[in-house]
Amino acid sequence: MVGPAGPKLERQHLGAVLSDVVNVHPTSSMRHPTADWGEQQVRLTDRVSVLVGADNGAYPSGNSVLIEGGAETALIDPSVTVVAKGGAPVDVDLVINSHGHEDHVAGNGFFSQARVHIHDDDLLAAHSLDGLIEVYGFEGETRDEFATMVAEEFNYQPRPDAQGFSDGHVFNLGGSVTVEALHLPGHTRGHSGLLIDDVFFLSDIDLTGFGPYYGDAWSDLDQFDASLTKARQVEANWYVTFHHKGIIEGRETFLRMIDGFHAVIERRHQQMLGFLSEPRTLEDLVTNRFVYRPQNEGAHIDSVERRTAELHLARMIERDEATEVEPGRYQAGSA
Repeated sequence: MVGPAGPKLERQHLGAVLSDVVNVHPTSSMRHPTADWGEQQVRLTDRVSVLVGADNGAYPSGNSVLIEGGAETALIDPSVTVVAKGGAPVDVDLVINSHGHEDHVAGNGFFSQARVHIHDDDLLAAHSLDGLIEVYGFEGETRDEFATMVAEEFNYQPRPDAQGFSDGHVFNLGGSVTVEALHLPGHTRGHSGLLIDDVFFLSDIDLTGFGPYYGDAWSDLDQFDASLTKARQVEANWYVTFHHKGIIEGRETFLRMIDGFHAVIERRHQQMLGFLSEPRTLEDLVTNRFVYRPQNEGAHIDSVERRTAELHLARMIERDEATEVEPGRYQAGSA
């Protein structure tokens, strides 16, 4: 996900995260190395712990979730920090990707002997680099820059053997330990939360003040709205985001945070409607910026602003809140 500080293309933290990368890549004849995480491994239950990424999981890192079952161990979203540390605290049998973005699949190639699973709708992102880029919809120079960065700095390695799952799929790790997938699209088509007993992994429903990100080719505003409503209904004691907020204890705190996060969608919508008090083009909306701050820079920003504006314009027209007063120019108010 492109986060509050700006793009996934920005690299300001990458040097620090990757400076101690251990150049260990398991071969077919060896199991994965394990690493001592110390205080960065935060145990929530007897079976579930969070491997806290650099800067509390700020991009480009993230907070991976380790589940130790009676028969198998699963790792959700192996981050660049997991790779930099040289592995997880225990050997990993199964990698589960919450969705197809580069920071969530960074360790797929590192855990070469583990099975990889990702929602059916994002499966191509695990299969190939071209598939990952298709999720974003980047083109031209932005695409080339992104492809280079993902391959070189996020350790991206194709996993054509990755398998899909669907909403409600249950991974049985043995000893009554299960991981249930909840399809929560909108951020990407396949974005999913994962429920492990009393722990709910929200992935990139990260509960920040930045709000929901739905600026990619595969993003969908209506689906994100519905997914936030669905996620709100999940009862747990621990809620974990891949970025920023990290570990959240207690349902009351979670409800307050997700309601504030969800409210950003309507706030953006109303800001755009206000801007359309006079006729404006889509490019006017892009230039004005409703997602990023003016000081944020990156070749991708116009792409994200454009996709976000397109989705909100479609919603305005569907709700009869705005009309196309002349070809390519929109204004608030019904026809």
